Amino acid sequence: MNGLGRKILAVVAGLVAGSLVNMAVLGIGGQVIAPPAGSDTSTTEGLAASMHLFGARHFVFPFLAHLVGTLAGAWLGTRLYPGRRALPAVLVGAFFLAGGIAASVMLPAPAWFIAADLVLAYGPAAWLGWRLAQVRGR
Repeated sequence: MNGLGRKILAVVAGLVAGSLVNMAVLGIGGQVIAPPAGSDTSTTEGLAASMHLFGARHFVFPFLAHLVGTLAGAWLGTRLYPGRRALPAVLVGAFFLAGGIAASVMLPAPAWFIAADLVLAYGPAAWLGWRLAQVRGR
């Protein structure tokens, strides 16, 4: 495979892996912390309409999903990228940050969660994924 193809594949693999990890953590979160009674989490509209029922504990797993998904995607993208440059981690982080911004516009989550999610999950996780991928022998 040529250099450009491998670079594109590395970024796409990071995005796919990060998305799968994100969804897995969200799925586990729904089993550990049940949604509030009377909430409909099956659609974006239902989630938005019932967001007022959610307490702080209901935001733990979404935050972890965003952080761990970005971390995993940035790590894998960097590991597969020739020279292990920071570019795939930056692209994965930017992609997930854009998704987080879109979600914060669509869903009326509390301001503290939106701020923590956008500032503490995506950028730091992308940076950490890149740094962990730099470690030799892993």
